[in-house]
Amino acid sequence: MAESEISVEVAYATPERQELVKVKIAHGASMLDAARAANLQRFFPQLDVDSAPMGIFGKAVAKPEQRVLEEGERVEIYRPLIADPKEVRKQRAAKLAQEKAAEKNKA
Repeated sequence: MAESEISVEVAYATPERQELVKVKIAHGASMLDAARAANLQRFFPQLDVDSAPMGIFGKAVAKPEQRVLEEGERVEIYRPLIADPKEVRKQRAAKLAQEKAAEKNKA
């Protein structure tokens, strides 16, 4: 590996499949550059890396086209959320409250 290159990983997953691709990119390359180099569209044709949200080791990055990568980092490409996590928690709490009330009324 030339000194002007670094090695990083790019990850993407669906509920059915996950892929982790190691790529060598130019020193000074961005997250978006690495995502494009990984060519994950060969596994996930619906994936649009240019507009997908991304992060590094679980931490979201607002502007992946500007974030310069360092040796060994893992770029994660995120899927859009199907449901708002806060709303799901509220619904779950309401359901538990209803179940408790029903149990109390049976007693």
